[in-house]
Amino acid sequence: MNTVKPISAQQLPQLLRAMPKAELHMHIEGSLEPELMFALAARNGLTVPYADVEALRRAYVFGNLQEFLDVYHAGTLVLRTEQDFYDMTWAYLQRAAADQVLHTEIFFDTQTHTGHGVSAEVVIHGLHRACVDARQQLGISAGLILCFLRHLSEAEAFEALEQAQPHLGKLLGVGLASSELGHPPEKFARVFAKARQLGLHLVAHAGEEGPPAYIWNALDALKVERIDHGVQAMQDPALVARLVRERMPLTVCPLSNLKLRVFPTLAQHNLGAMLKAGLVATVNSDDPAYFGGYVNENFTQTFAALGLTAQHARQLAHNSFEASFCDASTKRAYQHRLAEFFETFE
Repeated sequence: MNTVKPISAQQLPQLLRAMPKAELHMHIEGSLEPELMFALAARNGLTVPYADVEALRRAYVFGNLQEFLDVYHAGTLVLRTEQDFYDMTWAYLQRAAADQVLHTEIFFDTQTHTGHGVSAEVVIHGLHRACVDARQQLGISAGLILCFLRHLSEAEAFEALEQAQPHLGKLLGVGLASSELGHPPEKFARVFAKARQLGLHLVAHAGEEGPPAYIWNALDALKVERIDHGVQAMQDPALVARLVRERMPLTVCPLSNLKLRVFPTLAQHNLGAMLKAGLVATVNSDDPAYFGGYVNENFTQTFAALGLTAQHARQLAHNSFEASFCDASTKRAYQHRLAEFFETFE
């Protein structure tokens, strides 16, 4: 990769915000802002168990992943119709386009919603319609990754995959999300094998709160093409060596890691060490409505805390396109736009 000309500390936030990038780890239900949550509740004749938007925001203080998930799943109760899912996704895609995200691969799950009596078809149609409109109206590409909830059973994951099969043309792949500890990846090996037979890409959350062994198992039992989070890999030199050798992407979410106390402070985050080790790390927002920032806030706050440079920025943006499930020609086009940006930025 070409050396990037030095950029002053004052210019760096502007560069990070304007830089073309892909986002590969963002749960669409986690982009549901309090204002939209209240609006959807009103439209559907529902109530939110908080007095107002500010009271809801004050509840966004989490000690760990499970505490967050409890609030997160309560928020999904307002999503009832295809239009609700469209509106939520469209709001995120507009924000992504403003943040110079050229391509995004959006996580969602159906199990939460079918548990509320909403069909998988309603969920997928609403999300996909927004993705189609984003290409036509915003000029960005977007795909969908169906996540299985790991705290539920293998049988329930198979059921979710079966419900999604009539809509395979609207999906990029499948993933694994929700409570990590106590739910190792191999629990879902057969489901992932079936998804692979159906031609879907495979990713999985591993090594967020869970140990490096979960990353090994995601690679070997699930045969994933990308690791979501993966920050605990740095505890295991042999694992790091393998990830570097295989150029296995890691979709890192710094503000999420801070909010869920994976790291005490951003200054203690290991993103810089991951890049120094040669890992194909990327920066993403995870659940931006809950964790205090969309992708550009993740870039600007993390760079300020760690003292990262424009060279790191280009590497991370390059990695994001490389790690995407775009076809080769689309990746080349995005990489060309990235190179042009760095050549002309002043």
